[in-house]
Amino acid sequence: MPIVSSATQVIERRRLMALFAAERKTYAGRNPRSRAASRTADNLFGRVPMTWMAKNAGGFPLYLDRASGARVTDLDGHELLDFCLGDTGAMAGHSPAATVVAVTRRFAELGGATTMMPTEDAAVAATELARRFGVPQWSFALTATDANRWALRLARAVTDRPRILVNSYCYHGSVDESLIIADGAGGRPRPGNVGAPCDVSITIRVADYNDVDALERQLAHGDVAAVLMEPVLTNIGIVLPEPGYLDAVRHLTRRAGVLLINDETHTISAGPGGCTRAWGLEPDIVTVGKAIGGGIPAAALGLSGETAAQVSARTDLDLIDTGGVGGTLAGNALSVAAMRATLTAVLTDEAFDGMIALGSRYTTGVRRVIEKHDLPWSVTQLGARAEYRFARPAPRNGTDSHRAGDDILDDFLHLFLVNRGVLLTPFHNMALMSPATSAADVDVHVELLEAAVRALVGEG
Repeated sequence: MPIVSSATQVIERRRLMALFAAERKTYAGRNPRSRAASRTADNLFGRVPMTWMAKNAGGFPLYLDRASGARVTDLDGHELLDFCLGDTGAMAGHSPAATVVAVTRRFAELGGATTMMPTEDAAVAATELARRFGVPQWSFALTATDANRWALRLARAVTDRPRILVNSYCYHGSVDESLIIADGAGGRPRPGNVGAPCDVSITIRVADYNDVDALERQLAHGDVAAVLMEPVLTNIGIVLPEPGYLDAVRHLTRRAGVLLINDETHTISAGPGGCTRAWGLEPDIVTVGKAIGGGIPAAALGLSGETAAQVSARTDLDLIDTGGVGGTLAGNALSVAAMRATLTAVLTDEAFDGMIALGSRYTTGVRRVIEKHDLPWSVTQLGARAEYRFARPAPRNGTDSHRAGDDILDDFLHLFLVNRGVLLTPFHNMALMSPATSAADVDVHVELLEAAVRALVGEG
């Protein structure tokens, strides 16, 4: 019986299931301390600190002991080459030295991690973000989800329009307005969404990524305040823009009087200023999170000069107290110190040059494996990030990318690699390069991927 995914020519489901079962058995035997820790976590909802940690291929999560650079060590003492990097949160590497020095000084020596008072670090971090992304006014949050929520509220305020438009199968954290998928001419809730406050169609419009006609139709209703989008879809698999698509998005949003928000939280992998700088994009608002704090919770929202002036002109808006977004920890001294150090001394322009070169090395190696075994798969790179998908050609929108998924095949590859010392993102087999990642690390992954493929096609 052939596999359900698009890899029908070479991989049989029966073989895959047998290999997957063997890897799960190896995983269980290899990680007794993590397994025991999971079994005793009775007072953790789902037995994990946060429910997304329950996504694991082996039946229980690996527990962390320590981490450094591009390595993590689990509770059973296995050192893993880490290409997951906290799903971008540790893109700077684990505990980068400059960030450690900055947060230690702020917390242990100077004290006052959270005082509701600004520090000089904030202005330095904002200046660096302005240089990178080309928008001049910045505000800080703790997560990109919060930054996106703030951006949407500002967009609704200055446009006096109720709806937000997103791409089908997009990801913008837990923002309610992002949990929708395209369904014919309209949209419907993304399957599995928890406790939506209202019918998604009341507040959200949706169009497939790379579909200019669908975007134009949705904007024609005249009720959209903002288009919130990743310049490249990432969390449903990397989906790159077709030629002219992003230019068309900017043209159509401007024509319709709609603000354009670039969520660069994942797409910062394209370079120091994400896709916005790499491709000369001109958003009205930029949001970014995870990576910029070097492992300390941090996020930011940037406004163009025009958008900042529009917001400031609205003297009726309560931007200071309960009308705003953030809470007392937003912009705290510890997070801001981490951002300043990470942006100026770790995730530098020069560091990105090396990370992107490693991303290219990774992509070339994976493509070589795919072509050697004539797999109907593809690999897509976005700067320092790359991912292989079970479709060829690569999906052109989120809907196609969702259909190309195969959870069992994803889980098998994840387990095969982690059992041999390589960690990828558990939600999909995405890899990210850090300043601490080496060419040798990349080559180890490629060698192991080929071994997994040989087993799948019956050559191993």
